[in-house]
Amino acid sequence: MNSKFWKDKNVLLTGHTGFKGGWLTFWLSELGANVYGFSLDPPTEPNFFNATKLKSRLKASFIGDIRDSDSLIKSVTIAKPDLVFHLAAQPIVRDSYQNPIETLSSNVLGTANLLEAVRKSSSVRAIVNVTSDKCYEDRGENIPYRETDSLGGSDPYSASKACAEIVANAYLLSFFSGSHQNLASARAGNVVGGGDWANERLIPDFFRALGSRQPIIIRHPNAIRPWQHVLEPLSGYLALAEKLFDAGQNFCGAWNFGPRDQDIRPVSWIVDYLMRRQPTAAFEINDIGNPYESSWLQIDSSKAHHKLDWSPRWNLEVALDMTLDWYQGWLEGSNMASLTEQQISDYCSS
Repeated sequence: MNSKFWKDKNVLLTGHTGFKGGWLTFWLSELGANVYGFSLDPPTEPNFFNATKLKSRLKASFIGDIRDSDSLIKSVTIAKPDLVFHLAAQPIVRDSYQNPIETLSSNVLGTANLLEAVRKSSSVRAIVNVTSDKCYEDRGENIPYRETDSLGGSDPYSASKACAEIVANAYLLSFFSGSHQNLASARAGNVVGGGDWANERLIPDFFRALGSRQPIIIRHPNAIRPWQHVLEPLSGYLALAEKLFDAGQNFCGAWNFGPRDQDIRPVSWIVDYLMRRQPTAAFEINDIGNPYESSWLQIDSSKAHHKLDWSPRWNLEVALDMTLDWYQGWLEGSNMASLTEQQISDYCSS
């Protein structure tokens, strides 16, 4: 990643009020980019967007729904972005069982709307479409997924991400191939980091349980996931965007950004680590009657290693320590913008 590249670049980022989008927005502002955000209002209270006073770092914050194509087109017209990051989505697997149509319309139609708005823009040269490692067809095998593997989905969320990938590839082949606009999709695993208060996620659930002095409910203790700090895939997205902008078609297509093999851990390992850091916490296992989720998930990031010179910087222990330190700072009333800035600096210098 070249920090000088981003100085004064116009960047449109959808999903800037969310957890992952918020961290990327903050980082881009640190790099000197002119960031425009398009998203719904922050999805929770508290939230990363308000905790870090992120709005003050934006050139403009457009509040809207990615299913509203007119609002998207208007925002792209105003921002005149050089680069676009698409992160706006319904991001929770369990919520997709409760609201499958909302999940599918947001994640599939929303992606199509964004790409259509970008297609009509003469300023955009690079687009990073962020999906998920859950876009792959669940083979039931303990073999890492590669970018060339089949797409699929056994739940509405995973299906929506697979469909979003198909839509993006159709736009790449039909409209962007041979043009000045270069499109890639980025797939990452389970991310942790400060400022996530979403429901049905392990770390936020842990802190909610700790604050209410209730045990955290663990639904899938043996589920194995590719855990990583949120800054890891974001660094990959930034590196990928630079290559799309400068080198064009050679970097279009799908990219995995996952952790090292030793950081592929079961939920129970994460819980044990958290309990050691917060000995007053407690947990209960309730693995009966839960919706289906894959028991094992790992992605192969060798393409990013070789072609982007990207690799993870923090192991899982450091990732969890940084996450716990962020939440502890928030509980103590620290300046969260300064703490976030420091964590990004620590990551870049590691």
